[in-house]
Amino acid sequence: MGWWQVNADTLAGSRFVLSPLAETFASLILLHKGAGGYGGGHPGERAWLRAHLPAYRARLALDPVTALLVRAGLGREWIADFLTPTPRDGESFAEGVARVRAADPAAARAHLRTSLAGAVPAELERDDLPERAAALLEYVWTQTVRTSWDRRRRVLEADVVARTAQMGRGGWAAVLDALRPGTRWLGENRFQVNLHEYPPREISGAQLLFVPVTPQRGWVAWDESERRYAVVYPCAGVLAAGADGRRRSTVPAALGALLGGSRAQVLALLDSPLSTTQLTAVTGQALGSVGRHLRVLLDAGLVERRRAGRSVLYSRTGAGQVLVAAASGTGTEGKPVTGPSIPA
Repeated sequence: MGWWQVNADTLAGSRFVLSPLAETFASLILLHKGAGGYGGGHPGERAWLRAHLPAYRARLALDPVTALLVRAGLGREWIADFLTPTPRDGESFAEGVARVRAADPAAARAHLRTSLAGAVPAELERDDLPERAAALLEYVWTQTVRTSWDRRRRVLEADVVARTAQMGRGGWAAVLDALRPGTRWLGENRFQVNLHEYPPREISGAQLLFVPVTPQRGWVAWDESERRYAVVYPCAGVLAAGADGRRRSTVPAALGALLGGSRAQVLALLDSPLSTTQLTAVTGQALGSVGRHLRVLLDAGLVERRRAGRSVLYSRTGAGQVLVAAASGTGTEGKPVTGPSIPA
């Protein structure tokens, strides 16, 4: 497993950062998998691939060098470092992709040797690899990400708020254990970042960033010259979206019949704390409608609210949790409910 040595000050000073470039690269990974025959893990992912994969395949068919570059750069267990510069807070997509374009060609080829764990194909022994990578990322951004970036950003912000609330309840260990498969707090200031057998890194005193993306992909990145390290992780549940890009929660039919479909959707989404604005973003309901649903649920004792910084967050109460669990046929621990197990 790969792990980083992190002291208390580094962890306390860590930050969540949104990155348009990371979102774009995660989308490129998804397109790459789709071009290889991956059909999508859920309806939202499949719909996105149906919409964008044909054009992506056509583009690479006209540019076999870039197609080979993508395959080599993503590798099997390692991504070529020049493709994933460590995100910077507040950096635009244009600023981020400019750093890809400015990569040293010799360094880019060295990074490809690492990702391939071997020699670089002769077709890639050239100096325009950073330019080709940047151009492909610009294509993915303009054609598949930019038009939905505002919505994606709201969903990413909702994830950050939920993770921050999780940290308040269970500490950093709870957050790190749940970031993505392979991450885990090991104790003794050790943070496991993946399952690969790589040497540990001492990053105490460095800047540690956590970067959410909506595709269910993740990686780590670092810039040792600037002492910045990042863990890119997938938002929890965000890609379970419909063709219009909105998040879909599973609303039990019985709950919808009891509360009404829209109100039941709000309650079902509140397994993690969300604000009114975030609920509006992920449900597609009007702000006023979400506010009215929350008022009814508050009055019924099914949700509660509390302030976290500038945000007011809503989450299910114990009664709300029991109601959702009973309506879905599961207990509060996610186990099937049978007659005697239903709370009296």
